[in-house]
Amino acid sequence: MNEPNEPTGDGDQGLDRDRDRDLDLNAFTAAVENFNRFYIRLPVLEKHPFTTLSVLDTLAFAGRPLRLTELTRTEQVSQPGITQLVTRLEHEGLLERRPDPSDGRAVLVHITEAGRRIGRSRHMDRTRHLAPLVDQLTPEERRALRDALPALTRLAELGRSSQG
Repeated sequence: MNEPNEPTGDGDQGLDRDRDRDLDLNAFTAAVENFNRFYIRLPVLEKHPFTTLSVLDTLAFAGRPLRLTELTRTEQVSQPGITQLVTRLEHEGLLERRPDPSDGRAVLVHITEAGRRIGRSRHMDRTRHLAPLVDQLTPEERRALRDALPALTRLAELGRSSQG
C-alpha cells in the first residue's frame, strides 16, 4: 500500500512533494469531497436543478452582472447550453438580461430578487439540517471547524481568483 503522499501511479504524480507540507493534501481533498457529497444532497424545501442553483449562486456571489461568456466558463457548459438555461431562468423570473453599457453588442445577466431568495432559502435549509449534526460534535471538533473557517474562506478566494 502507498504512503499517504506517495504517487499511486493513477494520476497522483507529483504529490510526493506534499511530504514537506504541514497538511496532507490527499486527506484534505478526500475530506472535502466526502463533505461535498453529503452537503450538496442535503434536503431542501425548494427543489431546483443543480445547474439552476449553480448559475444563481455564481451571479449572487459575483456581486455583479456577468456576460454569457463568463457564465459559460464558470459553469463549464457550452455557449448554447448557457443561453438556453439563462432563457429558461429569465422566463421563470430568476434572471434578467440587459444590454452591456460598455459594449452594445453584449448582454449582461443579472440575478433578480426572486433568484436571490432561492439562494437564501437553500442556505437556511442547509443551516437547519447542519445544526443538529454540529451539535453532535465535541467542543474540540466545533472549535476546529471554527478555526478552519478563515483558511477555507481564503482557499476559496484563491481558487476563484485563479480561474478568472
